[in-house]
Amino acid sequence: MFDLLMSADMMLADPDGMTELLVKKLGIHAHPNWRQAFDGHPYIAHFLRVHKSLAVAPTRVEPQWHLDMENHGDPMFHDFLESLKDYQGRHRPMITHSIVLALQGAKFDLMMEKLMRRRLRFRMARRTADMPFDRMWMGCTPEDPRYLPTVDGGLCIEVMPIEPLQLPADTFATPAPQPRDPKPGDMVRVTARGYLVRNLDETLRCCSSNLDWEPEGPVEHLGREGYRRATMGFTLPNSASLDIIEATRWNGEAGVYLNSWGPGPWYIRIAVNELAAKAEDLKARGTRFEWVAESEAVGGKPLIRIDPEEVRGQVFEFEDY
Repeated sequence: MFDLLMSADMMLADPDGMTELLVKKLGIHAHPNWRQAFDGHPYIAHFLRVHKSLAVAPTRVEPQWHLDMENHGDPMFHDFLESLKDYQGRHRPMITHSIVLALQGAKFDLMMEKLMRRRLRFRMARRTADMPFDRMWMGCTPEDPRYLPTVDGGLCIEVMPIEPLQLPADTFATPAPQPRDPKPGDMVRVTARGYLVRNLDETLRCCSSNLDWEPEGPVEHLGREGYRRATMGFTLPNSASLDIIEATRWNGEAGVYLNSWGPGPWYIRIAVNELAAKAEDLKARGTRFEWVAESEAVGGKPLIRIDPEEVRGQVFEFEDY
């Protein structure tokens, strides 16, 4: 269905400072050319990389923030954004501006035709000199830009064509590109973005009936983790998955987070070459973390969970590649 989860985003004030923090605490790669800011679209976004090759790691990490200024490029976006904050909870540590999905070529047109034919709520941003390509948000309309979860089941989805991302040609190669001569502890790619929902069955029903988007396989029940998980995959093998999660008990990691902050984005999981070496790298950086010897979430293998206090409340995890 969809080709790529473009980014694992986080909407928070001072994305420049957050970028510096992620570089320092986790070793994520930044570059001035990967910072996006336009006068006509008052926001700042950094499209950070866990691996310098987009072919190896096409899903980026995106700290971003929208400034309190007139938005000439998309005057309705302010109202939409405020409704997203209301929907997710204004005190939630992790808020998404959108789960950005990308489609190649004619597939984008077919998606738009499907939404029109089914009379589903969506809104297009007008093209501008700074952003001369299509962008579509689900669950709102131009005349009523407030977000409603009726189309995507609460996933806050934005869709765009993949071509403006200017990915290198080998991103689409078969077999998928792999890192060359990775060093111990090197990050490889974002493997998953976790997303908490109240009712997994209802979210999957919306994705199926409205978008024709199905999980990669059966819904998993992870008893030790205390949640059910549906893995939504993408046609690019190196894309991160979108893991949609419903807590099944109040005192698991998912249940505590959901009942403290509500539904919305949760973890950003990154694969590394030799997890033990990454643990040593984190110690050298002075970054606090928990070593989970056996995590059901990654098939019983070890997992590193970064202390959220180290990264402004965001949830980052590392797994073995």
